[in-house]
Amino acid sequence: MPETAGPSAIVIIPARGGSQGVPLKNLARVDGITLVGRAVQAASAAPSVGTVIVSTDHDEIAAEALSHGARVVVRPAEIAGGTASSESALLHVLERVEAGDGGLPPQEIPPVTVLVQCTSPFIDPADLDAAVRTVAEGEKDVVVAVSETHDFQWRIDDGVASPVGHTTEYRPRRQERAPHYRETGAFYVMRTDGFRESGTRFFGDVGIQPVAPEWSIEIDEPRDLWLARQLVDQDVDASPEPLDVDALVTDFDGVHTDDHAYVDQDGTEQVRVSRGDGMGISRLRRTGIPVLILSTETNKVVASRASKLRVEVLHGVEDKATALRGWLTDHGLDPARVAYVGNDVNDLPAMAVVGWPIAVADARPEVKAQARIVLSRDGGDGAVREVCDRILASRPGEVAPGAGTAQAPAVTG
Repeated sequence: MPETAGPSAIVIIPARGGSQGVPLKNLARVDGITLVGRAVQAASAAPSVGTVIVSTDHDEIAAEALSHGARVVVRPAEIAGGTASSESALLHVLERVEAGDGGLPPQEIPPVTVLVQCTSPFIDPADLDAAVRTVAEGEKDVVVAVSETHDFQWRIDDGVASPVGHTTEYRPRRQERAPHYRETGAFYVMRTDGFRESGTRFFGDVGIQPVAPEWSIEIDEPRDLWLARQLVDQDVDASPEPLDVDALVTDFDGVHTDDHAYVDQDGTEQVRVSRGDGMGISRLRRTGIPVLILSTETNKVVASRASKLRVEVLHGVEDKATALRGWLTDHGLDPARVAYVGNDVNDLPAMAVVGWPIAVADARPEVKAQARIVLSRDGGDGAVREVCDRILASRPGEVAPGAGTAQAPAVTG
């Protein structure tokens, strides 16, 4: 196959609503992002990928896929059960694309088809891109993601344990053993015509794409999900992606809070907030960047929290878009350089006013669909801190060192 120029692959992500090991697994979150969202983001970031399509039978998964920029093909019930193969979903998507679905005319169906699985939450786009190019340039018909291992393996036959690839008499040192490779399940890259002809992900000349063993976890049961979350919690080297804006506006309920309230016997409401969010706002204020809390909520808890954070507040506002435009005019701000963080449908008009509409991780699907950025943190659980850190990352040196990073929640009335 001759070398191709530009995007040469279509990525198809099967994402059923049913899951035997982890209920609604594809909507489970790792580092604040759903598994289907992580798969879409990784695939979209590979330069050789032109189109990302999620095949699903579940409305919420479809909405989540759309919010991350993927296209969606509805998966028929007959190929959405627990015994249906991933190949059946891929073939169905290709048929629908060929029929005109997904916005691709038949002559533009890419020469490379990629199966990406949501169960692998840590796909490196560079690994995926390398695999696609290997197939696109005709070096291999299929490339599968694998991780290197030097483990001593055993198997049981009729109750008797026996070594695999070594003997009990001779156990060479690691550096003396040839590595072998474990299939990770993250991605399978295939020539489109060969896949459609064979109906299986393995045909012709098969190659491998090694990926980092420490990130090659595959989520099949609750313990795997727990382990994946532990891995990202320990990743202290990640730096926030800069967000260069001149002002930050946020909703209150569902952004500074988890959208729940505590009500005592007298009807007094209290909300749960994050100390980490407060620290983020404090550090942002030191740069001189204006911060506004804009809320339809009339409860005095909103003003109380804004006073505590020492930021401006407009609450009890029914028309948030008009109020926001007035505030921007009063401060001489260019709407294109302002961020608004929301979580629910009443935020949509205000989000349309600014250049940087942002959604918290657990926002409504409609809000995610309008957002330019979807945060990795939920409302009340570090979302405000996350956006503050991103704004601060665009202004290095403007904040005095020594600010803490505490994330413990607090209750304020």
